[in-house]
Amino acid sequence: MLHTELIERARAARPHSGDAARHLSSCPALVLNADYTPLSYYPLSLWPWQTAIKAVFLERVDIVASYDRKVHSPSLDMQIPSVIALRQYVKPSEYPAFTRFNLFLRDRFSCQYCGALQNLTFDHVVPRRLGGKTTWENVATACSPCNLRKGGRTPEQARMRLAVEPTRPTNWQLQERGRGFPPNYLHETWRDWLYWDVELES
Repeated sequence: MLHTELIERARAARPHSGDAARHLSSCPALVLNADYTPLSYYPLSLWPWQTAIKAVFLERVDIVASYDRKVHSPSLDMQIPSVIALRQYVKPSEYPAFTRFNLFLRDRFSCQYCGALQNLTFDHVVPRRLGGKTTWENVATACSPCNLRKGGRTPEQARMRLAVEPTRPTNWQLQERGRGFPPNYLHETWRDWLYWDVELES
């Protein structure tokens, strides 16, 4: 077991002066579960470099890949981890949190009435004034024009049809959906561990 002194040294470590190409804030570590699958796709499971190094010293993770960037102190010189794997498996929860982002992800970031991809908000299928609740089963992604058009009516009253009836997704379903929407930035060392819907290079 490494000592607390090493952890403190990592916390105070300075970036290596010979490698200024990448700022430390842009060196997060992709966190994998013990089975080497990402803890989460959306949001992508990333830890700041300081947290990753601390976890290495606490022997909670194994380093899978590293950046070229280094940090050092008078008695420490190490590459910043780019991919780490937990040593103990964390069982994912069955259902995701009910958030605006997860709702958009469930609905593929598109209006469930017209298919628009811009000006997205959410709509209570059965309006709250009619007893509708804010739940997975009663909220759908809608663009602002469709939301305004529907107003305080049900889809039947407004003569608007939902593309898909809203349901409560499981975490697995949401993670599968998230694979089709990779983040804008993927470090090269992450690609072997993320299974996005892209054609493999020959």
